[in-house]
Amino acid sequence: MRIALLVVVALISIGLVGTALAVPPGKTIEFPAGAMGKVTFSGKVHADKGLKCMDCHTKIFPMKGPGKEGSAKITMADINAGKFCGTCHNGTKAFAPKDNCAKCHKK
Repeated sequence: MRIALLVVVALISIGLVGTALAVPPGKTIEFPAGAMGKVTFSGKVHADKGLKCMDCHTKIFPMKGPGKEGSAKITMADINAGKFCGTCHNGTKAFAPKDNCAKCHKK
């Protein structure tokens, strides 16, 4: 019985750590970028569209552990190929990146 309780507590703790690493609905995170300027991700904008953190984490943006968040190198070529942000930002589910640079890139 005691082992089962410890397993349940461990599973809940792992779940909470995964959600703690995502950008909460009221927060933003900035990623440095090249000539187009930094990329700003708003948890609020995405939450207002009905998305939850786990809709993207762990499928589109795998969480690899403490200190690893944001470690994936995301390029516009990847996004245009339907990877990372491009999974949804494809012009069908959400706005396409083409001609919408300023929605993500801020100088």
